[in-house]
Amino acid sequence: MKTEHPRTATRLLAVDNLRVVLTLLVVLHHVAVTYGNIPMWYYVEDARDPSGLALDILVVVNQAFFMGFFFLLSGFFTPASFDRKGGRAFVRDRLLRLGVPLLVFVLLLRPLVTLPQYLAQGGGASYAEFYLRTWDPGPMWFAEVLIVFVVAYAVWRGLRRAGQEEAPAAPPRFRSLLLFAAGLAVATFVWRLAVPTGTYVPVLGLPSPDYLPQYVAMFAAGPVAFRRRWFETLPRRTGRAGLITAAVAASTLLPLSATTKGVLSSAAGAAWQSFFAVGIIAGLVVIFRERFDRQGPLGGFLSAHAYTVYVVHPIVLVAVALAFRWLEAAAVVKFAIVAVISLPLCWGLAYLVRSLPGAKRIL
Repeated sequence: MKTEHPRTATRLLAVDNLRVVLTLLVVLHHVAVTYGNIPMWYYVEDARDPSGLALDILVVVNQAFFMGFFFLLSGFFTPASFDRKGGRAFVRDRLLRLGVPLLVFVLLLRPLVTLPQYLAQGGGASYAEFYLRTWDPGPMWFAEVLIVFVVAYAVWRGLRRAGQEEAPAAPPRFRSLLLFAAGLAVATFVWRLAVPTGTYVPVLGLPSPDYLPQYVAMFAAGPVAFRRRWFETLPRRTGRAGLITAAVAASTLLPLSATTKGVLSSAAGAAWQSFFAVGIIAGLVVIFRERFDRQGPLGGFLSAHAYTVYVVHPIVLVAVALAFRWLEAAAVVKFAIVAVISLPLCWGLAYLVRSLPGAKRIL
């Protein structure tokens, strides 16, 4: 088994800070869905003014990269955990940390967040029938998919000879990142011929199965990034080039995908999302490594509770949105109000949950 390369605490803190920001984006994403024109949440209020379009743009841009980034970070932390615990203990730990929150959400939290939907339909079927008919894991689809990925990683590691690990290497050149993005764009385009955008998988509940090539590719890149220390060594100029690439993709290919139809629209959509995701991730890795590589008490608190926030945030968002349903205001105004109130409540609830006996072992 290979000895891990030493890495500085500041670099790991930068990655932890990235996870906090991504968790914040998850919460904002679902608040934006609540008040925009994309009705894919437990409680929604259709936008009645043009500001709803701004929320839709936030959702579309966010969707292009943030869950892929989550899978990349999950893959990044996977090899060290496997090395430290061994195959069986690693799988048991991941099943515990991912499977238990998944079951808790589905069995305990989901009945609460779907109750407004049931009441809004005006009776008819019993709540039990409604609950079963609309069964899905909600945002915990991430844990559902991640279980598959980590088990696949464990099997792959088990098939490799002991000590047969990747040697340290120079960070990828920007050209290599562009080739990775191009390959991802092609894979995404081909995948969407069978799984078009908007496809929904009942029971499994995947809200974006058309993004699976990105999720697989990013998770697979995570262990490589860890072994080769890419997060620590990615050059500044590569980060800057990544941000420029993301801006160009968003300003050219995104409008093209939105204003065309058929194959051209699908190809442009796959291309802008892939190049944007790779570019923005490279840029953010460098920015956080160089500028946000430390944590104070607040940062440590936010980082420690980020995963729990991901699990419990739906119940907070639905409750706060219902509390403000009386307010007549522009969509972006309600978005801002609910976001400002919900974010501290999410971390507060996460703190209470993690205070329960045994919770920190899982969360």
